[in-house]
Amino acid sequence: MELAQNEDQLHYPVLYAIGREGKSWKDIPSNPGDDADLTPVFEAIIESIPKPQVAEGDGDQLLVTALDWDSFKGKYAIGRITRGSFRKTQAVAVVDSSNQPVPGKIDGLYSYKGLARTEIDSAEAGDIVAITGLDSVKIGQTITDVEHPEALPEIELEPPTLSIYLGPNTSPVKGTEGKFTTSRQISGRLDQELETNIGLEVEPDGIGFVVRGRGELHLSVLIETMRREGYEFEVGRPQVVTTESGGKTLEPFEEVTVEVPTEYTGAVQAEFGKRQASLQSQHQQDDGSTQLIYEMPTRALLGTRSLLVAATKGTIIISSIMSGYKDLSGAIDQHRNGALVAWEAGSATAYSLQNAESRGIVFVSPGTKVYGGQIVGLNSRGGDMDINVAKEKHLTNMRSTSSDGTVQLTPATVFSLEQSIDFLEDDELLEVTPKSLRLRKRELDRSKRKKK
Repeated sequence: MELAQNEDQLHYPVLYAIGREGKSWKDIPSNPGDDADLTPVFEAIIESIPKPQVAEGDGDQLLVTALDWDSFKGKYAIGRITRGSFRKTQAVAVVDSSNQPVPGKIDGLYSYKGLARTEIDSAEAGDIVAITGLDSVKIGQTITDVEHPEALPEIELEPPTLSIYLGPNTSPVKGTEGKFTTSRQISGRLDQELETNIGLEVEPDGIGFVVRGRGELHLSVLIETMRREGYEFEVGRPQVVTTESGGKTLEPFEEVTVEVPTEYTGAVQAEFGKRQASLQSQHQQDDGSTQLIYEMPTRALLGTRSLLVAATKGTIIISSIMSGYKDLSGAIDQHRNGALVAWEAGSATAYSLQNAESRGIVFVSPGTKVYGGQIVGLNSRGGDMDINVAKEKHLTNMRSTSSDGTVQLTPATVFSLEQSIDFLEDDELLEVTPKSLRLRKRELDRSKRKKK
């Protein structure tokens, strides 16, 4: 209702239904147990939903609005037929705003039944179809017949706002958990992703790549997908993608909407106040919660979600949308404490982790294998601290009640992928494997880190 542009959009038919029992009514029933069915729903669809708009003119037209890909059929061009009709084996042309036709032929034509594709022989205007055989087609281009190569208005794509380093794993335990670990294999997978993920940009950077996308979620989905497919790699801290205009450097800004119980409003305002966020509106909602809308730089938003979830005990609802580009603002202070960094390789022991708990929050459990330079916790103070979590208790022939008691540890804090990415600082990396997420320093050697 908040998205309505005019009053007419608020006038709509209301039906009453019990979906689990397959019953529906136009009015509130006096006896819900009667022999009702879904007929009122189907009738409302026919009466209320307008027919597909068919463009006038000669020739066939389909604007490509989505892409898909599989290893058997290749690329699928997905869209709604605006004019005319298409059939299998038909000769077509692919055109864009320049109206320079590229000839091609439809190998396969598919319609949708639920989530599944069904191969068909032909389709008419108004149908949503998927077409194979046009490997060079892109989103925003128009598929037409050869005699009338007329392009529809192109879809304007938003430029990437965040970039992240993604490269082969360089930790001491590389290659032990992943199936695809080399730079060549990662490059091939990213090239495949570029076929359908048109909001993504990839640029070589040494043995790795700089991957640009439209927001933190866009990049996180790619990382999680590759992880589940068996890839092993490392990623760095996300960086904003700036642009130049009129001799000025501009950075992306976000409109952030927050809904939170009123008792946590102060914690939210304090956190956003540290991050150069400007409050646009604040009002009380009917359910007793408070809605706040902020505008802030995208780089200031990084890491905010996980901090606010902890500060509000998981009750916060936060969403954001890009609002545009503005002048590059000043530096944003680091708000995260230092890290607890493993001193040497080995298996974490309960004895050592008990000492580590007195210095901060621990990320590993007893028996977990660690290596030198791996981040094993969050320091309670500002700077990084090297700590030995693999040290065992020295055995003696002396016995006492206090020293021989059972070690009781707080359960280790386990980060999700998004939380791990938010945790990163510029000198840190996230090791991603199908089985594990490990935080580490870029420079694993302790003596070299201290010299920097």
